[in-house]
Amino acid sequence: MLTTNSLTPREGELGSAVTEFAQTVVAPRVPVMESRCQPERDVVDQIAQQGWVGVTISPDYGGMGMGHRAKTMVLERLSYISGAVGASVQAYQLGSSLIIQHGNDAQKRHWLPKIARGKCLPTIAVTEHASGSQIEGIAETTARREGDHYVLSGRKVLVGGARGATLHGVLARTAPGDNGLTMFLVEADQPGVRAGTHVPGLGLRGFSFDEVHFSNCKVPLSHRLGEEGQGRDIALDSSLCYGRPNLAAVALGLHRAIWDTTRQMTQRRPRYGKPMHHLRNVKLDLGRMRSRLLGAELALYTAAGALDARGGIGYLDNRHEHDPLLCHAKLDGIEALHESAAAALRLHGGHGLKSGQRIERLFRDAWCLEPPAGTNDVQALLLAQQALQEQETPEAFFTPGAAGPHATGPTS
Repeated sequence: MLTTNSLTPREGELGSAVTEFAQTVVAPRVPVMESRCQPERDVVDQIAQQGWVGVTISPDYGGMGMGHRAKTMVLERLSYISGAVGASVQAYQLGSSLIIQHGNDAQKRHWLPKIARGKCLPTIAVTEHASGSQIEGIAETTARREGDHYVLSGRKVLVGGARGATLHGVLARTAPGDNGLTMFLVEADQPGVRAGTHVPGLGLRGFSFDEVHFSNCKVPLSHRLGEEGQGRDIALDSSLCYGRPNLAAVALGLHRAIWDTTRQMTQRRPRYGKPMHHLRNVKLDLGRMRSRLLGAELALYTAAGALDARGGIGYLDNRHEHDPLLCHAKLDGIEALHESAAAALRLHGGHGLKSGQRIERLFRDAWCLEPPAGTNDVQALLLAQQALQEQETPEAFFTPGAAGPHATGPTS
């Protein structure tokens, strides 16, 4: 967590408000989410009404206009208390980014004020069962133009925030080939749209990453984002500039929770007549855990600051300037989280395996954050290719069985 000295006054006020909300409103709901394995819609609605989903939306559209650093802080502090709630908020922020970065004036005027007021929760729906992470392989969801509207049909899987969403950014095939994908804004309550049954995952219980079905939906031409054939680039742009730092922020919140939980346990639990942390091997584990946490924090806030310094310029506009920082932030943050989670579970021993223990929940949550926005191998490959000045190929972004950079949920 950024120290008070490193925050602007406005960031400090925001951070305090988020922390208080997380402790008083989110924390009591965690046992409910864990037992029911269901999203807590009213909690996310309250967060959205605070304006925190719209933290990067310009004040011209009623948003906070505070940028990626502030967004990172919001997600980190929510995720410290509940990774499921943090994941939900970042999913809707990712959906918002489609309109922020690629909406035309009319689309921005229509949708962004609603998002900023908490009246609209948007997703990004890209992944399909057959194509997985190969975005060019999308074929099940199609859209054909008929006059002043499109008719859209198909199925998307593993859509982060699917249940509770009011708007979906849907990537559909409009023509053959890699340039035959187009992005549409589809309202969740319109005829022909149906959310699938919620299926709980390994962790992040309380976060919805489910199917959305479309059957002959009429989508007005005014709801198309960009031109036909620009869908792939729009999905990549939003996911890489928001997806990577968003997930790294959720990971950082979980990482800090693991650190605090483990440190406090070693101070309470006795071994050989002294607190457990007096043992040399325990100190070494704690020291390495703290080092990993500090490194992940530095990498993430540096990347977020770079985005803000350039006005949040997207992946397509300035790829080689900022993308290595975003690759590194997610790669380093997830790997560090996994290492600390494993060390924490070792230190907790058998007690850490019991259901209902905080460390058991944090351990499960930690393993849900690698697939979306590109696996660790994808990030490492991109970093190598950029350093070697090699041309990036589709295989650099998508690997079999991985979630891919377009994903919004823990496994999508």
